[in-house]
Amino acid sequence: TAWGCMDLVAAGSGEMKKRYGFIYVDRDNRGNGTLDRTPKDSFYWYQKVIQTNGEDLSY
Repeated sequence: TAWGCMDLVAAGSGEMKKRYGFIYVDRDNRGNGTLDRTPKDSFYWYQKVIQTNGEDLSY
């Protein structure tokens, strides 16, 4: 399964420097940003995997 759908915030420190999700969140480590969400390339890849029931795993 996927790690998470959106960029994850480190629970202890609130850092945004590690970005694991399918959707980019506009926020930096200092709390600046608009919080806008933008799908990453991996979002569209995972969407295709779901639509093809896992038959097309090409990136």
